[in-house]
Amino acid sequence: MSWPAILPALAATPTPEAPNTLEEAHKSATDAASFVEENWASWLDVGLRILLILVIAGVLRSVVRKAITKLIARMNRSAEAVEGTALGGLLVNAERRRQRSEAIGSVLRSVASFLILGTGGLMVLSVLKIDLAPLLASAGVAGVAIGFGARNLVTDFLSGVFMILEDQYGVGDKVDAGVATGEVIEVGLRVTKLRGDNGEIWYVRNGEVKRIGNLSQGWATAGVDVTVKPSEDLHRVREVITEVAEGMAKESPWDERLWGPVEILGLDEVLLASMTVKLSAKTMPGQQFSVERELRWRIKLAFDEAGISLVGGLPPAEEDEAPADPSASVAPPSALANPASPQSLRTDPIPQAGGPGSVRMTKSP
Repeated sequence: MSWPAILPALAATPTPEAPNTLEEAHKSATDAASFVEENWASWLDVGLRILLILVIAGVLRSVVRKAITKLIARMNRSAEAVEGTALGGLLVNAERRRQRSEAIGSVLRSVASFLILGTGGLMVLSVLKIDLAPLLASAGVAGVAIGFGARNLVTDFLSGVFMILEDQYGVGDKVDAGVATGEVIEVGLRVTKLRGDNGEIWYVRNGEVKRIGNLSQGWATAGVDVTVKPSEDLHRVREVITEVAEGMAKESPWDERLWGPVEILGLDEVLLASMTVKLSAKTMPGQQFSVERELRWRIKLAFDEAGISLVGGLPPAEEDEAPADPSASVAPPSALANPASPQSLRTDPIPQAGGPGSVRMTKSP
């Protein structure tokens, strides 16, 4: 056979590697198609479930946040509606209610977002067949480490949350926090700002407050002590004080600051030079000091008109007392001042030897 006849035959004969390559490619494509055909339904199911979880979490978070915002706005509107009434400024502080409601709304929105999105994320991981045990364990350890390192911050935050929820105090209240005393000008989740009596601003951490005394809630008590001479007529003293209290309760602005009649509790102390009559009155919160000052002022003027003397400070000097004898502090004259006195003669010095009148002593043999 000649070479021209052999070459076409060799070209027509396939190589042994070609069939293997084509068969492997066909097999790989077939396996991939069969894998996709077998799993596309599960993939679609997983994708739809994840999408549904995300949509539901987003919608639920939006609805909850809007509901909280509307609730806070309604609380603020109710506070503004009562503010214009007669006792609105006393019973409702709009700024206090606004800050308290905003703080509560911020906390509620943050907690709602954390719970909803956190739950949605865990559900997505569960759908993806991811084991959540190691993740939860790691999160627990990290939470313990963060809580231990920032325990003061966590304490301040939790104390602020419970303080706001329980409405222990608010903006405009006069409080005694132990470490500082003053008027509350701002309430936060971590720090509370107080303005002291001298104008200073105190930053008090909520976690450091062990006890709190609110001087602006409920009512206050004004107490006045009236000290008079023991010779004064107690019935007359009672009548004058009663007239002063009744007249003060009928005048503005004391008719609003006094929440009850001025009570004469009786004698609080009886001494040889004085006796003390104790008065008490229920007043508007924070107005007890002004009521006490005004009551003392009116009682002093009324006692001056009635001729009743108040007692206080140093006792007055008696007018009929005889003047002190200036010679009382001078020592009596001494007998030694007279040189002719026997005492002076006996104190004469002993004469020296060899002098006149001296006695010479010799030793006998």
